[in-house]
Amino acid sequence: MRFTHLGRYLAFAVLLSVAQGALAAATPEDLIRERLTQARPDFNILSIKQSEVKGMYEVQIAAGPLVYVTADATHFFLGDLFAVNDDGLVNIAEQRRDDSRKSLLAEVSMQDMIVYPATGETRARVTIFTDVDCFYCQKLHQEVPQMNAMGIEIRYLAYPRSGIGGDSYRKIASAWCAADPNAAMNKLKNRESIAQNVCEDNPVADQFALGQEMGVRGTPAMVLESGQMVPGYLSAADLAARLGIN
Repeated sequence: MRFTHLGRYLAFAVLLSVAQGALAAATPEDLIRERLTQARPDFNILSIKQSEVKGMYEVQIAAGPLVYVTADATHFFLGDLFAVNDDGLVNIAEQRRDDSRKSLLAEVSMQDMIVYPATGETRARVTIFTDVDCFYCQKLHQEVPQMNAMGIEIRYLAYPRSGIGGDSYRKIASAWCAADPNAAMNKLKNRESIAQNVCEDNPVADQFALGQEMGVRGTPAMVLESGQMVPGYLSAADLAARLGIN
């Protein structure tokens, strides 16, 4: 019996040693993912990367913030990380968000957008998450012809603020499903009604989810080619100035 108990003890010790060795061999990325998932099972972790600060890792949460976590996964902070250089302060966290938005938009097919092309030479492209019942979205839409004349291509993505399934969703989905989406969008933005036609393969729900993932909190929300997000309304003149277009 003593030998049996000793054997069990030794077997347990070996298993514990193996487990500790496996834990020690785990990368910081694995450890961070495991501990955060244990603490918050609802977190969908998109990426874990080494930050510019030694011992700190960037963790991007789906439809959530970018957080910074220690290598041992015992502490994290929520906020922007800045670099201090000779030119002043650089918001590294915002640069990461810009890069992420740029990559996500690159995956969206042009066929799933409602596009108002530039007149003549295209000098800039701006993607706008829009809601047809939003006053400032309607106001901005009145300036789209002027933006186009300045060489700015406008690409609309759907973001019904009330969510999927409501009246705004049905309106904007009907625009995407229309035979002439641009004409339907023009009517809705002019507070005119269109025939309801919510086709099964419309991309509105996917675009709404994309907007949430990219940090859209209201409409209109403009995303420049750099990935920079500009929330709220801008006139054609102000947008052109922001883009460096005379």
